[in-house]
Amino acid sequence: MALRVLIAAGGTAGHINPALAIAGALKAARPDAEIHFAGRREGMEYGLVTKAGYPFHHIEVNGIQRKLTPKNLVRNVEAVYHLALSGPRAKAILKEVKPHLVIGCGGYVSGPVVRAAAKAGIHTAIHEQNAFPGVTNKLLAKDVDLVFAAVEAAVAKLGAPEKTFVVGNPVRPEVFAQNRQEARRAVGAGDRTVILSFGGSLGARRVNEVVADLAAWEQKKNKPVLHLHATGRYGVELFKDLAQQKGFEYGERLVVKEYIENMPQLLAAADLVISRAGALTLAELQAAGRASILIPSPNVAENHQYYNALELQKAGAAVVIEEKHLTGENLVQTVETLLAEPGKLSLMGQKARAMCESRSLEKITEKLLELVD
Repeated sequence: MALRVLIAAGGTAGHINPALAIAGALKAARPDAEIHFAGRREGMEYGLVTKAGYPFHHIEVNGIQRKLTPKNLVRNVEAVYHLALSGPRAKAILKEVKPHLVIGCGGYVSGPVVRAAAKAGIHTAIHEQNAFPGVTNKLLAKDVDLVFAAVEAAVAKLGAPEKTFVVGNPVRPEVFAQNRQEARRAVGAGDRTVILSFGGSLGARRVNEVVADLAAWEQKKNKPVLHLHATGRYGVELFKDLAQQKGFEYGERLVVKEYIENMPQLLAAADLVISRAGALTLAELQAAGRASILIPSPNVAENHQYYNALELQKAGAAVVIEEKHLTGENLVQTVETLLAEPGKLSLMGQKARAMCESRSLEKITEKLLELVD
């Protein structure tokens, strides 16, 4: 009988890509497995999951906004309404899919789906990507059969040490499988230094602003650089305006997209990555062995991106610039210093690769199949 799996994940690429990596690994281990996803149709998950070819089941769950503004009050009324409907909707999805295993990979949608599965006696597991677990996973940990943590620091915080396994963050096999020379040829790098920058799938205003200063400097000084930048959904118009203000152009030296669809290839082609410090991003930087300048988001629980990023800086694999200290000038200065020292970026990349937990997917798949077999 074919193994049926339902994976719930949503919100950001940091939840969805590990979920897709786990789905791919389960499919490789059990080619007959039927893998379904549950998530929001308005969220990023719908596009990424359907593009990967998995059946998608819609459930609407939103977070409560703590800052009380008129707009947020409306959102909170919607959130309470969706929360009331989420239990029956989760049960309907379970009835339709009839899964043998349900996995939560984070985001609000994981909550009702995994909880309903656990109550129905279906095998359940969750994966926590951060050292400081999200609220949903902390609530679910006591009810599920298996808890996967990316790092040791999360184990006590999740509150179920007897069934928690430290496995790292699952990285898509494509990140490991890239050929650097082919990737550089594909982006037209030539002999140039390739800088890849992004602020997350939605875009980070501050990251877009300082990257604009960097792009202006690269073009003004005629640096031998190919710069690839993703603005995120909310940064598209902003970055166009900044290009006009600061006098730089899109073209052969600067390629700008809203969202990076081919991240494994671009990581392979890059010499230096400028990004936020989400757990998945760091795992992929380590897997690809890339030097980085990390700008932790200050808008996350327990400032966990900062602490994640510090581990790479301590290892000599990254430079961390906190947003409160971030200016276009000090980003330019940092890049200039790194480019000035021959072999520096390569050495930082090697140090990043040495931190990689390359067996994460293998460990997760092994435990999941043990649970259902």
